[in-house]
Amino acid sequence: QVQLVESGGGSVQAGGSLRLSCAASGVTVSNYCMGWFRQAPGKEREGVAVRAGFGSFGTTRYADSVKGRFTISSDNAKNTLHLEMNSLKPEDTAMYYCAARTSGSGCRFESDAYAYWGQGTQVTVSS
Repeated sequence: QVQLVESGGGSVQAGGSLRLSCAASGVTVSNYCMGWFRQAPGKEREGVAVRAGFGSFGTTRYADSVKGRFTISSDNAKNTLHLEMNSLKPEDTAMYYCAARTSGSGCRFESDAYAYWGQGTQVTVSS
């Protein structure tokens, strides 16, 4: 049984930083496509950052809106996925979700391709 548990969200001022974590069980984060998505009130869920499994060299992709500010990584010893978020902006305010894709090829932002999701962690950035 796959479980993904996010943590690390909170409230920060613009320009601040947060580090999100996603503790995984039932799936090895280094082997599969793992991603971070977010959904703000009244908006569609969007992909933020994804990282392919080791078979695809751990290739990462970022949404244009977060490039240069966010970094996706993993602690393989702890089977945990991270999202380091710097220079946060009010428009980054959203519920952030960790997701795992364990079948199919490719590692992109199509959320329907991800079979497993965490419960989310709230990030609020004030101006």
